[in-house]
Amino acid sequence: MKNARFLYNLFDLDGTLTDPAPGITASVAYALEKLSRPVPDTETLKRFIGPPLVHSFKVYCGIEGEEAKTALRLYRERFAAGGLYENKMYPGIDEVLKSIKAGGGRVILATSKPEEFAAPILEHFGLLKYFDFVAGNTLDEARPEKIQVLRHILENYPDISTDNAVMVGDRSYDALAAKQIGIQTIGVLYGYGSKRELTEAGADMLAKSVKELGAMLAE
Repeated sequence: MKNARFLYNLFDLDGTLTDPAPGITASVAYALEKLSRPVPDTETLKRFIGPPLVHSFKVYCGIEGEEAKTALRLYRERFAAGGLYENKMYPGIDEVLKSIKAGGGRVILATSKPEEFAAPILEHFGLLKYFDFVAGNTLDEARPEKIQVLRHILENYPDISTDNAVMVGDRSYDALAAKQIGIQTIGVLYGYGSKRELTEAGADMLAKSVKELGAMLAE
């Protein structure tokens, strides 16, 4: 059995542990239809995976202000009704998490999704048992940005440092936030971010597959 390379292993959720495309895209489409707004093509809808939703409604649909808040409420209405389970775990992720725990590492979730949704998703896939701490946004949007989520984690684990921690994620937001708090990053290329996006955001390592990720997290 190999030891965990890092004491603290922070994981993004969407596009890193699970593929949430069906639930997220359907929930975005639902919100736009309720607002009598045009629904963009599937590729544009997939861009909602990762960034804060209010930001995406503004960038991709021109919705902001009070209407953006309404769009977020409608999205969550559809997502809570079943969208969160229209999702699938990337094969082998459970073994990666199991190996980290067996090797003495700690596993922490760092997601922009509200914790009220994130924890049930982890439980649904049998992954919650591997996590020492679940950190995310809140339903009242107290932590919509990834850097705010990471600072929340630091408040609970103040000994996290450059030498003992890594952030694993598929989008630039993960790498950029990790750099701000001074920890290493692994960008996963099987998610929704491109090699260029992750490289330009400063990811220290890139994993092409779940198997490769597992090797990077073990000594």
